[in-house]
Amino acid sequence: MQEFLLALPVLLFSMVAHEYAHGYAALKQGDDTALLLGRLTFNPLKHIDPWMTILMPALLWFGSGGRFIFGGAKPVPVDPRKFKNLKRGDIIVSSAGIIANLILFVGFSLVAAAIGVVGQGFETAPVVLALFQRMMFWGVWLNVLLAFFNLIPIPPLDGSHLLFHFLPPRLAAGYRQVGRYGMFILLAMFFWFPQALPVLLLPALLLAQLSFGLLQPLALDSFMLMQG
Repeated sequence: MQEFLLALPVLLFSMVAHEYAHGYAALKQGDDTALLLGRLTFNPLKHIDPWMTILMPALLWFGSGGRFIFGGAKPVPVDPRKFKNLKRGDIIVSSAGIIANLILFVGFSLVAAAIGVVGQGFETAPVVLALFQRMMFWGVWLNVLLAFFNLIPIPPLDGSHLLFHFLPPRLAAGYRQVGRYGMFILLAMFFWFPQALPVLLLPALLLAQLSFGLLQPLALDSFMLMQG
């Protein structure tokens, strides 16, 4: 339960940052929909989806015995018709959330390292520092996971928007039609083909292992997310 309480606020913040980045990028491309609807905010209450933000993370955490947590926020509404340039705007907006999570991945890694440097200055690191560093480790793992999961080219994930613009017109039209079944495809993958996830998320796993390997000497206790 302690790890769940450490991971949940980091996950919530990371999901909100992801959606805020979409809304902010859309605004810069000419779409003020998110702003007008009050969604261009870091207030988590505006972004909470009962299933994706609360129930799914809890079910995944307790269902995996505390080894895994994941979730999503309520998608920020975007109206591509308002973009100054449709293709350029859609690529920028679709990439914004992924870039935000990668920036947070680096930020959490740096803060975890700084805490380790400070903590090693004590003969025995304060418990509060060790707990805060563990929260930062969760931030490292969850943000790299969010970034690469959203790159999976299955609608409605961000990766599908990026892939669409690089397909030939006829193939792109068929690909967009598949989008209406995207959520069912994702659910089927989660429940019936879970072995596909480690393959699709291999870049995230490798990057997380690299980061944790570099952070290991600065860990204030034996806890490292990628162990086991």
